[in-house]
Amino acid sequence: MTEAALEEAGGFITPVSMEEDPEAPFAGDTGTLDVAVRRVLVRLLQRRFLVADKNRAQWRTLLENQQLVESRLHDLFVHLVVDHDRGIAYKKQVRSAELDVPILLKDDPYGRAETLVLVHLRTVFQRERGAGETSARVDVEEVVQMVLTFFDPEDKNLAARQTEIRNAVRRLEKEGIIEEESEGRYRVTPLVEVVLSNERLVELRDWLRERTHGPEAASVVEQSGAAQPAGPDEEDPR
Repeated sequence: MTEAALEEAGGFITPVSMEEDPEAPFAGDTGTLDVAVRRVLVRLLQRRFLVADKNRAQWRTLLENQQLVESRLHDLFVHLVVDHDRGIAYKKQVRSAELDVPILLKDDPYGRAETLVLVHLRTVFQRERGAGETSARVDVEEVVQMVLTFFDPEDKNLAARQTEIRNAVRRLEKEGIIEEESEGRYRVTPLVEVVLSNERLVELRDWLRERTHGPEAASVVEQSGAAQPAGPDEEDPR
């Protein structure tokens, strides 16, 4: 019997190369995850956060395949954190005293201006939520003036300090911690609670109280610390 006859009779199936396999996403693909799951995995590696409200399809895919995604990230010594209450997922570098872990995630800490802006945003968010508001908003000029009170009053280069603070605002906007609704007007997102935990917020407030410049800055810190931290502590995803 000829090869064609055997194939037609079901004797055997001629192997199909990966390059000709219509089911393969690309030539030579040896991956086992569905394309949609791969996209979620890449998104988590590329971005700092995956937010449910902005990526509903990918969020659903993540929840349906969470163990698979976690396994792939664990292969890279990276943890997956899924905050169901806030609808936020992010990754964390695995660190261990017992194991020599190669570091994949870049540690890009916030600078002085960014940290001060975060403290203000976190405080406003907490205060508004405590008052029953569903969202919190700030004006960029308000943020700049507040943060300036924590800089050395003898520093005469006011323009440079203002630029530093505005750059900090832009970075936090890029990371999704704030969203511009109109020119100079921002909505503070729940990501601020993840980036700046309650414990860290209290530490920073205490640190600022010790280093305030003048009565105006001291008053700002006292006002920011008036509201007690609420909600569970979140680990810093950095």
